[in-house]
Amino acid sequence: MELKKYQFWFCTGSQDLYGDECLAKVAQHSKQIVDKLNKSGMLPYEVVWKPTLITNELIRKTFNEANADENCAGVITWMHTFSPAKSWILGLQEYRKPLMHLHTQFNEELPYDSIDMDFMNENQSAHGDREYGHIVSRMRIERKVVVGHWSDPVVVGKIASWMRTAVGIMESSHIRVMRVADNMRNVAVTEGDKVEAQIKFGWEVDAYPVNEIAESVAAVSQSDTNALVDEYYDKYDILLEGRDPEEFKKHVAVQAQIELGFERFLKEKNYQAIVTHFGDLGALKQLPGLAIQRLMEKGYGFGAEGDWKVAAMVRLMKVMTAGMKDAKGTSMLEDYTYNLVKGKEGILEAHMLEICPSIADGPISIKCQPLSMGDREDPARLVFTSKEGHGIATSLIDLGNRFRLIINDVECKKTEKPMPKLPTATNFWTPEPDIYTGAEAWILAGGAHHTAFTYDLTAEQMGDWAAAMGIEAVYIDKDTKIRDFKRDLMLGEVFYR
Repeated sequence: MELKKYQFWFCTGSQDLYGDECLAKVAQHSKQIVDKLNKSGMLPYEVVWKPTLITNELIRKTFNEANADENCAGVITWMHTFSPAKSWILGLQEYRKPLMHLHTQFNEELPYDSIDMDFMNENQSAHGDREYGHIVSRMRIERKVVVGHWSDPVVVGKIASWMRTAVGIMESSHIRVMRVADNMRNVAVTEGDKVEAQIKFGWEVDAYPVNEIAESVAAVSQSDTNALVDEYYDKYDILLEGRDPEEFKKHVAVQAQIELGFERFLKEKNYQAIVTHFGDLGALKQLPGLAIQRLMEKGYGFGAEGDWKVAAMVRLMKVMTAGMKDAKGTSMLEDYTYNLVKGKEGILEAHMLEICPSIADGPISIKCQPLSMGDREDPARLVFTSKEGHGIATSLIDLGNRFRLIINDVECKKTEKPMPKLPTATNFWTPEPDIYTGAEAWILAGGAHHTAFTYDLTAEQMGDWAAAMGIEAVYIDKDTKIRDFKRDLMLGEVFYR
């Protein structure tokens, strides 16, 4: 998770119609806003003040400097006074990074006793922002609009939320997915157009023979493996369940060796996400389980059975939530089976092995049990139950001629009873608005059985990311009604074809 030290530029619009004294106040006000935003403690990244933009040349120059600055993840624009919109055309045409329009004004309250025309002319964001907003809309430029006073914690929170989306947009073009073997045979939803994904999202998706990465695993020394096994035994509960302790430890050591070998290979080749497939394990002794879980916890994306779209989305979400205080976790999950008892409905989410422990609630244990898929020795894996609370499940699907992102709000909860015979990590949730409407909408939209899930992002953030990428986003939430949802899907077919 070594990301750039991203910053966001604060660019204030005005013009010289009202003289130097007015422009001095504009600069003073915008500097004060930037200072207060940075001192709020709510923003994940720094805001950098830029001189007031009043001419075509300066606007164009500033936006191109933002394009060239690797640490600039986006520009926040605000029109303190009236700024003629045609002055912004060239700069906006050449700008290539995330854009926010902060529709605010310096003063929160009308100064009833002293207001005069000088004040009106100097503080006309209600006028200037509409002029600016018109040209951005006319130019069909995607941007985030936030409305409200800059000191309002709700407004600051929206800026903070968008910053994470903007970093996701920037980092998307740096995501490289390593495919170890191919997709699971005869499965449709894990397939997709990798060239179009690179055009749309910037993702680079490459295949490697499984034995090339297996050689990296075999090269890991016994001492390094033993040291990592010791770390496992210190950190996790060990559930022998009748197995011989030494035999159990040997199985765990295989996963330690896989973790070290995989991570070294990923770093050497500069990949941030990986997919595996139980049908093609080559010289690997076990299906990677505990090893993949640990790599996901470190920030790598993962998709099972060759699902590179999920691997990239998990990595994207890890990037967007990096450094978030009190984060509850992000993981790949799979819809497995239902509980359809009235009033207790939910979907049991799991996978054979590979669920990220960042979403765990309570103790995390190591189990070693047989696995029919893969035809290898019994793999070690981390088992746990997940946190309660709100989250979003996302599915990026390839519809043949375009991509669609499906976003479902879900409520995670504890199962009614423990499941002592289930040797996997689990999450149990009810999709909004209810399991019947949520599942029907998911199926109508073409959603996959693998999801990229997080507690720490919102549907709005992921929808903003999709909009920036130029793809359709469909939302399944508390307001979803199937008749309206079908209409939205039909409109999407027309708009995004």
